[in-house]
Amino acid sequence: MGIPMTFVPPDFVSVMPEIFVLSMACAVLVIDVFLKDEQRGITFGLCQLTLLGALLLTLIGYGTDTTVTFNGHFIRDAMGDVLKVGIYVAIAMVLLFSRDYLIARGIHRGEYYVLALLGVLGMMVMVSAASFLTAYLGLELLSLSLYALVAFDRDNAQCSEAAMKYFVLGALASGMLLYGISMIYGTTGSLDLRVVAGAAIENRDGSLLPALGVAFLVVGLAFKLGAVPFHMWLPDVYQGAPTSVTLYVGSAPKLAAFALLMRILVEGLGGLESDWQQMLIVLSVLSIAVGNVIAIAQTNIKRMLAYSTISHVGFILLGIIAGTADGYSAAMFYALTYVLTTVGSFGIIILAGRSGCEVENIQDLRGLNDRSPWFAFLMLVMMMSTAGIPFLVGFYAKFAVLMAIVNVGMVGLAVYAVVLSVVGAFYYLRVVKVMYFDKSEDSIPILAALDTKIVIGANGLILILLGLYPTGLMGVCISALQ
Repeated sequence: MGIPMTFVPPDFVSVMPEIFVLSMACAVLVIDVFLKDEQRGITFGLCQLTLLGALLLTLIGYGTDTTVTFNGHFIRDAMGDVLKVGIYVAIAMVLLFSRDYLIARGIHRGEYYVLALLGVLGMMVMVSAASFLTAYLGLELLSLSLYALVAFDRDNAQCSEAAMKYFVLGALASGMLLYGISMIYGTTGSLDLRVVAGAAIENRDGSLLPALGVAFLVVGLAFKLGAVPFHMWLPDVYQGAPTSVTLYVGSAPKLAAFALLMRILVEGLGGLESDWQQMLIVLSVLSIAVGNVIAIAQTNIKRMLAYSTISHVGFILLGIIAGTADGYSAAMFYALTYVLTTVGSFGIIILAGRSGCEVENIQDLRGLNDRSPWFAFLMLVMMMSTAGIPFLVGFYAKFAVLMAIVNVGMVGLAVYAVVLSVVGAFYYLRVVKVMYFDKSEDSIPILAALDTKIVIGANGLILILLGLYPTGLMGVCISALQ
C-alpha cells in the first residue's frame, strides 16, 4: 500500500496582501478600459488605494510568528513585512511623482499603473519566497513588468532600444539563475530553501556541483542588483527609459533584490558561505570602484545616478559579506534609506523638467536655487545624503556597514570603501555646484501639485531626521532579522 497523502490547507491570511494586490490589479485593468483619457485620475487613485490596503494588511499581521505555508513555498516573517512596507511607500511616491510627468508628455495611460501593480506583486512574492520556485516566479513577474514599462513610450526610439537591451540581458541572467537552481536541485533534491539549507550544512565537502550552482545563482542575482561586471544594462536603461520609469526601476526593486539575496544565499545556502562570500567580495570591490570612478565622467544626470546606484550596490553587498547579524541589519538599513533617497532625487529631476524639456544633463539643473530655493535645498539634501555627508542618513548607513565588516576583521576592505566614497563625493558636489553657483537662462519657478510638494518635502525632512536619529529604523531592521 502507498503512503496516504494528507492535504494541509494553505494559510490564506498570511498571503492576504498578495491576494489583495493581485485582485486590485485585475480590477484596475478592467475598470481602466471604460475610462476616458481625462478620467485616468481614477486609475491613479485606485492604485494608491491598493497600496494603502496592502500596507494595512501587512501591518495587521506584523509582529506575529513566522509562518511558512503553501507547502513550504511562501514565508511571512518580520523581515518580509518591513521590506514590503518599504516597497509600498516607495511605489506610492513613484506613482505620485509620475502622474503629472505622464500627463505632460501625453503618455498618461492605464497600462502604466497596471504594470506598476504587477511589478509590486512580483516584488512581494520575491520578498516572501521560501523556495527557488516562488523566488523565480516573483523575479520573472517583476522583470516582465519592468521590460514593458521601459518601452512604455512606444514612439520613442531610445526607450525601445533600452527595453530591448534590458530584455535580452535579462533573459540571459534568468537562464543563469535557472541553471544554478537546477544544479542545487540536482544536489539536494529539493527546491525548498529550508531543505536546501540543511543539505548545505551537511555537505560542506567542497564538491564541484553545488559550488557551480552557487556561482550561477550569484551571477543571476548580481545582474538583478546591477553589480559589476553584470551592470552593463543599468546605465542604458536609466538613460533610455522615461524618467518616471527610471524612478520605478531604481527604487523598490532594490529592496526585492536584497530580500532575494537574504533568502537564497543567507537562509538557503548559508552552509556554503565560504563559496559565495568570496564571489560577493569581488562583486563589491568592482562595483564600488567602477560606480564611483565612471560616474565622475558622466554629464547625463540619469547615467550618473545609474553608476551611483552601482557603487551603492557594492556597499549593500559589504553588509552581507560580513556574515553577521549586524552586517545583515546594516545592509537592510542601507537598502531602505537608499531607496528613499533615490525616490527623492528622481522626484526633483521630474519636477525640474516639467516646465520645459526633459532634464537629461547635469547642466539642466543650473541655477535651480534661483528658480526654486526649496527644491534646490531638497536636492542638496538628497545629494549630500547619497554622498555620505555626516548628520544625514546616508552617512550613518555607510558607517553601520563599514563597522560590520571591520568587526569581522576586513579592515582593508573598509578602508578601500572609504577612499572610493571620498572620490565619489565629487560628482554629487558637482550637482550642488551647478544648482547654487551657475546661472540659469530660465527664470520660471518650478510648479508642482500640492500633494507632490508635501510628499517631496516630507521625503527630504525624513532623511534629515533619520540622519540625526537613526536608531529607530535600525532597531526595526535588527528586530526583523532576529
